[in-house]
Amino acid sequence: MDATIRALALPVAAMTAIVVASNILVQHPFPYWGLADYLTWGAFTYPISFLVTDLTNRRYGVGMARRLVAVGFVVAVALSFVAATPRIALASGTAFLVGQWLDVTVFDHFRRQSWWRAPLLGSIVGSALDTALFFAIAFAGVAELASPVPFPGLGPVPLWVSLAICDFGVKMLIAVLALAPYGALLAAVKPVEAAAHTSG
Repeated sequence: MDATIRALALPVAAMTAIVVASNILVQHPFPYWGLADYLTWGAFTYPISFLVTDLTNRRYGVGMARRLVAVGFVVAVALSFVAATPRIALASGTAFLVGQWLDVTVFDHFRRQSWWRAPLLGSIVGSALDTALFFAIAFAGVAELASPVPFPGLGPVPLWVSLAICDFGVKMLIAVLALAPYGALLAAVKPVEAAAHTSG
């Protein structure tokens, strides 16, 4: 148990900071270049959580990654009830648990293929479900977020739907960009078994 706590200390701290910050930032529109109806600041911080999960999964395996998701869920959501609204905390917790769990499962399935495939596919699938759950639970039915806004190719859509679509787009962009730090850390973040074999 002590070894598990030590191994998860840094990932849990990082995950908690990311989720709590994102739950605060998602309440603030991104005001530049006319994007206030399309993006929140939270779109830029939350996708980093998938990088934390994937690096933990690579290093310690699927079981430890699932422990990270469980512990991160409890700690981050508890703090989010203080830092954000209860509805956002509930939405965040539900979306986090389902999206991250799916990311862990997809990553584990593809971990022995090309180095980029597992983190990219895990992030894409996990982000899609995470985004749908979070925005539907947090903002659907909220009067100030139900007003229609023009969306290219779709026509008028509720503001929360516009935010969800663009949030997912940013997550996809960051999922691709996150391959750079993930790839750069491959040599340092080796699976525990491989690291032990190399040192032996």
